[in-house]
Amino acid sequence: MRILGIDPGLQTTGFGLIDVDGHRLSYVASGTIRTTALALGDLPGRLKVLFDGISEVAARYEPDVATVEIVFVNVNPQSTLLLGQARGAAITALVASNLPVAEYTALQMKKAVVGHGRAAKAQVQEMVRRLLQLPGLPGTDAADALGMAITHAHAGAAMARLGEAATLQRRQHAMYKGGRSY
Repeated sequence: MRILGIDPGLQTTGFGLIDVDGHRLSYVASGTIRTTALALGDLPGRLKVLFDGISEVAARYEPDVATVEIVFVNVNPQSTLLLGQARGAAITALVASNLPVAEYTALQMKKAVVGHGRAAKAQVQEMVRRLLQLPGLPGTDAADALGMAITHAHAGAAMARLGEAATLQRRQHAMYKGGRSY
């Protein structure tokens, strides 16, 4: 399974792709999509750059699923709204590319990758480097995106096991009831 992680930002959006085979994680690609060449006030132009960039990444690497960081509420409401719009452009690009989208908070990602929710960016970078056996540290935005993909690799496997357990439980219940519905 190929997972595309997205760390949304209005100026810089990180992306990271990994392949998952059982418990083995393999690095595919990572990078950033930058909108800094456009004027700060050109929100529609920036959102289009993000949409087009994420659409291009999805078309090029053909992931099976995508995951996007859930936006936290900032002290500055205007910054939160702008970040939310960048996140919306990212999700729209993924859905337009026919990808299922999972969402996780930064806290969930840090717990999955580093082991605790208060991890610093440098700790996330180092653990992503180690988990994916990279020769060097990825940039902070790319590391967060790769961390989102790693989080989904772990959570997705757990969710699949829960689904299998629920199916087994329904079957056992049907057998116990003699196949009768009430």
